[in-house]
Amino acid sequence: MTHALAASPAVYQQQAVLTASPGQLVVMLYDGTCRFLTQSAHAMRDGDRMRSHQRLRRAEAIIDELLCTLNPDAGEIAGQLQGIYVFCKQQLAEARLEDDAGRVEWVCEQFADLREAWAQIAAS
Repeated sequence: MTHALAASPAVYQQQAVLTASPGQLVVMLYDGTCRFLTQSAHAMRDGDRMRSHQRLRRAEAIIDELLCTLNPDAGEIAGQLQGIYVFCKQQLAEARLEDDAGRVEWVCEQFADLREAWAQIAAS
């Protein structure tokens, strides 16, 4: 019985992903990006480079997924998002080299802004 209870959050999350609209999925990806970026910045400030880099890699993997799912037929917005994602990845690469938690947090702020816009779109 304990095993079933321990799996409940994972099962709930899986069900949420499976039933989400495309807009809601994008919001979830932004949430994950910000969560990992925040964890990375905290680890940088604590001097835990390994954890910081691990969390950065996870955030970058989500950004790569966002890049891969852009639909070029969607028009100008897809190109603009691509530019933002690529720029943010460059900022994260520099943050990693310079051990700059502030830059990581800045990227997180950009994704938080995008998340809010997508949340409004997904809600309508």
